[in-house]
Amino acid sequence: MEMRNIAIIAHVDHGKTTLVDEMLKQSGVYRENETIVERAMDSNDLERERGITIFAKPTSVEWKGIRINIVDTPGHADFGGEVERILSMVDGVVLLVDAAEGPMPQTKFVTSKALALGLRPIVVLNKVDKSDAEPDRALDEVFDLIANLDATDEQLDFPAMYASGRSGWADMELDGPRENLDALFDLIVEHVPAPKQAEDRDKPFSMLATTLGADPFIGRLLTGRVETGTLKVGETIKGLSRDGTKIEQFRVTKILAFRGLEQKAIDLAEAGDIVSIAGMSVITVADTLCALDVDTAIEAQPIDPPTISVTFGINDSPLAGRDGKKVQSRVIRDRLMKEAESNVAIKVTDTSGGDAFEVAGRGELQMGVLVENMRREGFELSISRPQVLFQDIDGVKCEPVEEVTIDVDDEYSGAVIEKLTGVRKGQLAEMKPAGVGKTRIIAHVPSRGLIGYHGEFMTDTRGTGVLNRVFHEWAPHKGAIPGRRSGVLISMENGVSVAYALFNLEDRGRMFIGAQEQVYTGMIIGQHTRENDLEVNPLKGKKLSNVRASGTDEAVRLTTPITLSLEESIAYIDNDELVEVTPNAVRMRKRHLDPHERKRAARTGD
Repeated sequence: MEMRNIAIIAHVDHGKTTLVDEMLKQSGVYRENETIVERAMDSNDLERERGITIFAKPTSVEWKGIRINIVDTPGHADFGGEVERILSMVDGVVLLVDAAEGPMPQTKFVTSKALALGLRPIVVLNKVDKSDAEPDRALDEVFDLIANLDATDEQLDFPAMYASGRSGWADMELDGPRENLDALFDLIVEHVPAPKQAEDRDKPFSMLATTLGADPFIGRLLTGRVETGTLKVGETIKGLSRDGTKIEQFRVTKILAFRGLEQKAIDLAEAGDIVSIAGMSVITVADTLCALDVDTAIEAQPIDPPTISVTFGINDSPLAGRDGKKVQSRVIRDRLMKEAESNVAIKVTDTSGGDAFEVAGRGELQMGVLVENMRREGFELSISRPQVLFQDIDGVKCEPVEEVTIDVDDEYSGAVIEKLTGVRKGQLAEMKPAGVGKTRIIAHVPSRGLIGYHGEFMTDTRGTGVLNRVFHEWAPHKGAIPGRRSGVLISMENGVSVAYALFNLEDRGRMFIGAQEQVYTGMIIGQHTRENDLEVNPLKGKKLSNVRASGTDEAVRLTTPITLSLEESIAYIDNDELVEVTPNAVRMRKRHLDPHERKRAARTGD
């Protein structure tokens, strides 16, 4: 069967997964009586809860006798490793852009990768039926973006469509019939070339593994596009590492192809098709699966290096082991190594102590998702503050700089620019109006300056600002950047917090805990109003006497405590603090220091 392989790329919340839903629906994937699930491609629990795509996932539809393999890619730069691998499996990309917002940082990031591979884009301007849509402006911005990314004349001559993914239509003209997605399917078939691999059916089998999965019944699964030849179930093939070294030889036990939302077993895999293969035990992502007489590995796409690292350690707090079942360092290490095997953007290294592990990745969100998945699996962990990774380039110490795009109300733009360019050593690149009463600010800011900034940004903009960030370049080190401005309130006792004590501590700062919560010595229970840390007693009850005084028996009313999410907690802590993560709780605490050491750390800010 003739086929087309495409990836759909877009910024977060530009409607990519919703459009794929409609493509599945209108191509006849669902039976008439079948329940249709919204955001069908977001199959992971975290993806559904957060409304974002984290893992790249293929699917396929049939249109007029042609199979279209579609890859839904993540829309956040922290999961860019997924995108970089997946683009090597496709022959074209659909670039989806919100007609109101225009191209955003992630759009630029993924589009640059696609153009570098020689892929020709199809631009779809989505949500054109919204009141604030400006499709003509958005299209001009997309053209400027692609031109600035050194696109060829052929890539610049891209077709553009107008669409509403939620309403289920796409047309070549803005005032088209607005009935269905037929025009989009026809354009994909016409514009995207058939896989050139289909011409290589007579050559020996070869395939580059791009994603790793597992099935409880058939075991390890490697997914990729068949580059040359054909493969039958039961054949014996081998795996080659990137340098051509033989890894293992194995018998293919199963071949699965993507048909609609399901993976179905097939007997024969042909060049150009995207399939999953089972039977191997060691081969992993970026390795080559090939026939026994092939000795040359397929070149894998280079992956951008990690920019931050976080230390994962055992939970050694007084409350350790109460919630989770997986608490040993050996079990934590095995889980992290398993993650690094399937996610090429993550690197794991052991530390000298043996009970902690340095995990390097793309950003705080990627680390937060990994920790969240682990706590749901029953792990207990302690997490350090993210540290930026430096590189030595031509003898110069360089650090990662990110391009930050901010949409903010005009009245708050001054405060945002002052924070980014002053304290956080950023450089203002562009500033322009972005609709009624809104300003768009683009700045280049060191990654160090953005750690822990999001909460401060939301406070400065009264919760109305939108901040997006993506890796920009490695630049010479920009000097010291001050950390958190305020100190913390630290519990000096073990026990259960008392409302009366917390009420009397409210003058000292904002609380992170409420009454009747378990606390221990060294646990961070609030934010101090001053810059120094302060040890307090949240267990101190009201002294009782036999004298009844007017007004003293009124109920204590506490201010609602601040509830920090997992990512917010990781960004909030300082270098001498840890986040304690269990299946049921996220707490912050000081590292284990003796009282004298703790006082010295509070005085010096170590």
